[in-house]
Amino acid sequence: MLRCGIVGLPLSGKTTVFNVITRAGAEVKAYAGGKTDPNRAMVAVPDERFDRLVRLFQPKKEAPAVMEFVDLAGLSRGAGKGAGLGNAFLSFVGDADALVHVVRCFDNPDVPHPEESVDPLRDWQIVEMELIFRDLGVIENRLSRLGAKKRLLPEEEQEKVLLERCQAHLMEERPLRELAFTPEEERSVRGFAFVTRKPELVVLNLDESQTDETRIPGWKDMEKLTAERGLGLVRIYGRMEMDMADLAPEEQEEFMKDLGVAESGRNRLIAQAYGLLGLISFFTTGSDEVKAWTLRKGDTALAAAGTIHSDLARGFIRAQVVSYEDFCAHGESLPRCREAGVLRLEGRDYLVADGDMIEIRFNV
Repeated sequence: MLRCGIVGLPLSGKTTVFNVITRAGAEVKAYAGGKTDPNRAMVAVPDERFDRLVRLFQPKKEAPAVMEFVDLAGLSRGAGKGAGLGNAFLSFVGDADALVHVVRCFDNPDVPHPEESVDPLRDWQIVEMELIFRDLGVIENRLSRLGAKKRLLPEEEQEKVLLERCQAHLMEERPLRELAFTPEEERSVRGFAFVTRKPELVVLNLDESQTDETRIPGWKDMEKLTAERGLGLVRIYGRMEMDMADLAPEEQEEFMKDLGVAESGRNRLIAQAYGLLGLISFFTTGSDEVKAWTLRKGDTALAAAGTIHSDLARGFIRAQVVSYEDFCAHGESLPRCREAGVLRLEGRDYLVADGDMIEIRFNV
């Protein structure tokens, strides 16, 4: 199961954002708590294509793509060196596939900022440095164990060289996601679960008075930072969107319109997190079930078959494929798609595209 860990300083609004994403109703406090157990919830990935296919086929069962979001304890200064909840927190971060980094942009006297002022760029840097310290600690521990050996095996020598390169990069205050690795090196470092290698989405947590970019402190700095670092960036009106969760969709839309907000940040955040992981969706359809399946971008038809069931991969013959766009363009009719030549048979090495509608032909 794909998992996004929500990180940030205490009182940045992480749990509020978690509730906006998941509608789980987790308790939100106006002070930094001492809990280490994370809040967890499964979330359906919003996809208008899936919704349209469900309306068309009216299946007995529908199954959207899903992700798990985990709201982690607030990360304070010194956590990377074991201070506060640091070690407990960072053990959970290591299990995440991607990070959703919540940065506080709102000012609220009733919720005092742990750094005593609102400064999004500074807050992002604090958390980033704690994650870097965590990875440095992992490397130092491993290098210490290797250094205690009288003689290293060839593969251990290679590992030592690689870790020293990672260490030097981190000492420049740069995350490991910005360091290039060969496929062999990728396999070598995978077991360390380095947190600074994980894809990251930065979420600016705003209040309803910050609908204009000029009212967002440090907006240009954060926009420049995320562009230069290749990070995703989403704005979300945390408290407001959490409070709107109980309203009907049309009431939510009207409320946002009155405030001059074009759309909710929730769907954009989930969709960006999904894309951040390099994921795509393909669909299987019918009167029994319409289902969105998750694949890595670049996966083949054989991988898609195995995702559905191992027997389909074992007995794979061909995949019948039509893109969602072609399906809609030809009257939402598979016979018409066949007549137009856009419904085709593909082999095991076909690279599945996002939105493909697939039927696997197999024999076991």
